[in-house]
Amino acid sequence: MTRALDGLTVLDLATFVAAPVCATLLGEFGAEVIKVEQPGVGDDLRRLGRQVDGTSLWWLSEARNKKSITCNLRTPEGQGLIRRLAERIDIVTENFRPGTLERWSLGYEALKAINPGLIMVRISAFGQTGPYRERPSFGRIAAAVSGISYLSGYPDRPPVTPGTPTIPDYLAGVMGAFGGLVALHHRQLTGEGQVVDVGLYEPILRMLDELIPVYGATGHVRERIGSGTEYVVPHDHYRARDGRWIAIACTNDRMFHRLLRAMGREELRERYLTMADRLRQREELERLVEEWVGSQEARAVLTRLEAAEVPCSLVNSVRDLFEDPHLKARENIVALANPLGGLLHMVGVVPKLSRTPGRIDRLGPVRIGEHNEEIYMGRLGLSREELEQLKAGGVI
Repeated sequence: MTRALDGLTVLDLATFVAAPVCATLLGEFGAEVIKVEQPGVGDDLRRLGRQVDGTSLWWLSEARNKKSITCNLRTPEGQGLIRRLAERIDIVTENFRPGTLERWSLGYEALKAINPGLIMVRISAFGQTGPYRERPSFGRIAAAVSGISYLSGYPDRPPVTPGTPTIPDYLAGVMGAFGGLVALHHRQLTGEGQVVDVGLYEPILRMLDELIPVYGATGHVRERIGSGTEYVVPHDHYRARDGRWIAIACTNDRMFHRLLRAMGREELRERYLTMADRLRQREELERLVEEWVGSQEARAVLTRLEAAEVPCSLVNSVRDLFEDPHLKARENIVALANPLGGLLHMVGVVPKLSRTPGRIDRLGPVRIGEHNEEIYMGRLGLSREELEQLKAGGVI
């Protein structure tokens, strides 16, 4: 079946998570992704997280559909190979500190001179401009810079990194892929490539609902309030009698009135008629919902809430995710044959397209430089002797 990005070629110069995820997403929908790794060492993600037989499960999942080649970008010979590859590349992804590729004569202007239609997705800590542009960063730092860590946790405890520290990396990868496709459409109209510039903290900043406009208009600083939500209530996690946690989200009056019906407390409707009423009586209302949820087993609570069409869910652990029938039906978790033996489970392709769906063809390459011959000999036309010379010289 034809996929939406068939014929597109991506050169992934990046490491760790953010920009590589951008390339992975494009690869799931048909792009050929050539992953460049350090000779003898490989991508840093190969050594991160839990390992099986010395191989990172994270790497196998996130490098899926990619072809691995090795190239020492710090050598003139390696830089020459990348420039030759760039002649017929559509998108380059990278996440070096700004100025690094330029020092290696591999920056956008240098590659644009070779390939005017080239699109370069540049994901860095703070973007390509501004006073912080050369600072290093990881996801935890991006969460702190964006303001989301300040909001996460309880008022009497230190701020926490929400979820996993890699959420900013993944969001930056998604934004990078979106920007790359926007730039690709522009190229189809004009023939011109361009740079897609994403700071690691920026996608999180973009998703902080009313935080920025409210402070700009009123000077109000939102503070940590635990798992609740400042501008709506009840909108929190509540513990059932069996110890399981349930998420309930009543974002408008209609949803809240359904909650009262599920609780058998419709006589309280006038007392908590509007959101303003509920916010004013937050503590009292939260206690009422906590007591109701806490008086029953989680499954009984969910049955009543679902019957009343109140937005709700168990707060799932990863074990719950594997057992959830809806996730199974949607193929949100898929299993592929692991080259190390058995099956490897991973998150499936998102989003789902009706006519040109994405797919996972293979896991990340186990061997560093597994596709050197295919790319260097097949794409660039190097001889085996030339390949061996490059290998002996530490270039690949």
